[in-house]
Amino acid sequence: MTNKTSFILRAEEIANSMQTFSHPWNPNSEISGTYMGRTVGLKRTGVNFAVIPVGKESFVYHSHHCEEEWIYILSGQAIAEIDGEEFEVFPGDFMAFPAPSVAHHLRNTGEENLVYLMGGENLDVEIADFPHLGKRMIRRGDSVEIFDRKDAKAFG
Repeated sequence: MTNKTSFILRAEEIANSMQTFSHPWNPNSEISGTYMGRTVGLKRTGVNFAVIPVGKESFVYHSHHCEEEWIYILSGQAIAEIDGEEFEVFPGDFMAFPAPSVAHHLRNTGEENLVYLMGGENLDVEIADFPHLGKRMIRRGDSVEIFDRKDAKAFG
């Protein structure tokens, strides 16, 4: 028999599972968050709770080739860089990045923490580009490889 409470992630559990991390390629990246979907057993869909402090950023400007991603702002305000343009975003704003996606990134420009939900697909294989850095990531399961885009050669 399944423990029915395993389907519920309580607010206290979310608060206690928060971890702070940053992207190694962005010195201004700082996110506190937790993997909510993974915690209650979701395997194909990611649902995450995230907080970016004032003046900090999400990871790094990136796009996905395979996995769709979405962001829903709960509180605070930010600048969303999407496909080379900047947009102010506020509570209640929703952003979606169907695959293959345009590049995107968040910067907290407000006077309070930026709090949001984000999620998307969890596929076995993902390819992501980092346009400002000229890099490409290929992830197969837990294995991640990074390439310089300038070294790419056409096949054939």
